[in-house]
Amino acid sequence: MKRIGLLTSGGDCQALNAAMRGVVKGLSSNLPENELEVYGFSNGYKGLIYGDYRMLTAKDFSGILTKGGTILGSSRQPFKMMRVPDEKGLDKVEAMKQNYYKLRLDCLVILGGNGTQKTANLLREEGLNVIHLPKTIDNDIWGTDMTFGFQSAVNIATEAIDCIHTTASSHNRVFIVEVMGHKVGWLTLHAGIAGGADIILIPEIPYDIDKVIAAINKRTQAGKGFTILAVAEGAISKEDAKLSKKDLKEKLKKKAHPAVSYEIAAAIQEKTGIEVRVTVPGHTQRGGSPCPYDRVLTTRLGAAAAKLILNDEYGYMVGIVNGKTKKVPLEEVAGKLKMVSPDAQIVKEAKMTGISFGD
Repeated sequence: MKRIGLLTSGGDCQALNAAMRGVVKGLSSNLPENELEVYGFSNGYKGLIYGDYRMLTAKDFSGILTKGGTILGSSRQPFKMMRVPDEKGLDKVEAMKQNYYKLRLDCLVILGGNGTQKTANLLREEGLNVIHLPKTIDNDIWGTDMTFGFQSAVNIATEAIDCIHTTASSHNRVFIVEVMGHKVGWLTLHAGIAGGADIILIPEIPYDIDKVIAAINKRTQAGKGFTILAVAEGAISKEDAKLSKKDLKEKLKKKAHPAVSYEIAAAIQEKTGIEVRVTVPGHTQRGGSPCPYDRVLTTRLGAAAAKLILNDEYGYMVGIVNGKTKKVPLEEVAGKLKMVSPDAQIVKEAKMTGISFGD
């Protein structure tokens, strides 16, 4: 008999259900009938802390390959708060352990991003059997070439840029499409290239507003009537990048604009007189049905996770490296961010095609 727990933590994305399905199908196809019990914890770590769970059956996993979001619900439980008792004095880590042992689980399969992964590693350190599956539209998890949810989000952000092309060209305007990504720019980089953006601004490459404007003017002088910028929500100017975290935080409090895209739009308009419009696809990038790539990826990751569980191998993230699934020790990757290098080949190739990064 194998007893596993499932939880999805952090922001949702398109292929969480497909990943859980992959795990369960991988186990149920290789265990005798009635030798598998699956418990789903509601709303991420919150369900594990407060014992909010239910037993899942095969019916729960039928028809969810194409379903976005998560059938278990999700919530954000900051890693830095995990060791802090709740408002009633409950020890969260101890409560999670007790609920794990109460159900006599063989393994807890945790789907989530960086913060989720750090807590998964904490539980591993506390002696629980844990497997982590890397979920995030940001593709910023160390130790895997690809996270699930990323490609689906790229498709949506790219479509937003595609749609902007027709209206931008019709009105000879500058358009900014703000793409999700606070700390890393993978999503903006890929969507920007795929959508034919003329300028791409990401957190890892601080921009010079004068160089951004120079790139716009160059297009205008070449007879191009419009310019499209793909801007990560965490894009930062060279001036702000030089500030300490404390000083930057104080400066952001005093800013008149709701987001960096609006700040850039105001600067362009003021210095050039060109009309600028901002489009924010927002949470649409995390919604909808997973794309075929993510359905395949999550099925593979789920199957690889099932194999580890069947072999009693725990304490790993299941990643994809050079096209192959790979077990990666959690202690080696937890808390590490996979950033875009300014010298990355993909950045250099984008620049070769004339895309400006404002640097």
